[in-house]
Amino acid sequence: MTLPAPTAPSRDAVEPAASPKDVVISVDAMGGDSGPATVVAGLAEFLDKTPGARIVLHGRASELAPLIARRRIGDRVELMDAADVVAMSDKPSHVMRHGKDTSMWSAIETVREGRAQVCVSCGNTGALMAVAMIRLRKAEGVNRPAIACLWPSRNPTGFNVMLDVGADIRADEDDLLTFALMGASYARNGLGLERPRIGLLNVGVEDHKGRAELKVAGDLIARAAPLAEFDYVGFVEGGDIPSDRVDVIVTDGFTGNIALKTGEGTASLISEFLREAFRKTPLSRIAALLAMTSLTRLKKRIDPRRVNGGVFLGLNGTVVKSHGSADATGVAAALNLAYRLAKTGFSDKLAARVAAVGTLGHDSTETREAAVSGDVTG
Repeated sequence: MTLPAPTAPSRDAVEPAASPKDVVISVDAMGGDSGPATVVAGLAEFLDKTPGARIVLHGRASELAPLIARRRIGDRVELMDAADVVAMSDKPSHVMRHGKDTSMWSAIETVREGRAQVCVSCGNTGALMAVAMIRLRKAEGVNRPAIACLWPSRNPTGFNVMLDVGADIRADEDDLLTFALMGASYARNGLGLERPRIGLLNVGVEDHKGRAELKVAGDLIARAAPLAEFDYVGFVEGGDIPSDRVDVIVTDGFTGNIALKTGEGTASLISEFLREAFRKTPLSRIAALLAMTSLTRLKKRIDPRRVNGGVFLGLNGTVVKSHGSADATGVAAALNLAYRLAKTGFSDKLAARVAAVGTLGHDSTETREAAVSGDVTG
């Protein structure tokens, strides 16, 4: 039986009563490659394990109402009707001019209005960042927001944080200092690390290597470390990204995005090679059966769905970007990350940290002049 589409609530409508302790997450249901059914399935998986959460779901009510009813989660989901959808091919500038009726815009607006603590979307990254910057605005002391991702590592938590991975291809020394402050706050609240270790990505660990702004940034980050309560380990290389030497890797968005896509592609290639090797001969198939437990453990540890969710840092509100191709498990992982950050009051803590320490970036003329001695690579 097809359920009738509900009347969409207006923005001043009385919403269902929620416990003061509940975390409210605003979710764009329409942005993913797999459609709203996958998003709602991930919602159901997340809500089943998280009793202290409520959802404001944005999208076409006629499509979402039957999905919500089928999953029996209507008592914890408030549906906001939004007629339009931001396509993956839409340019951010187009969305800014014509996107006010989209589910993405509505989801971010709910955070801006204070009706939800965090927004989650599987949609167009560029459009999501553009709308978030316009509606939520940058936090005080932040010149460029950043996207932070979790990277599988040898650390006890199983992950490292890397930022920026694509919000902006540029970053000067002041931006890199801000990234370090935001990354430390994210690691503290998202991974539970009391004193994160920060590393600055470079072409070598030696002090004389790298661009001039990296040397200045290194000095600024080292000066900020005691007040910001993190440890600066100095320059790190690409091989340190999954290591246990560091907890947070700071870089510009151009470098970070290339590293992220290279890592994802390499992991996919290794997975294909393993499957091919174990299927090659009857003996290798037997070996695969004998190693099944270990292979399953390995698959679970490197499963990209477990780390689904890039966090937009540096805004007056928290936005989590899920992979557009995420399945239900991946959507649930992004929601779980959003829940943890909201539960800790992450956005307010990050803004306070950046505002308190960020002034170090404005009194560094002597540091800059001393460091500008030419670019060295290798």
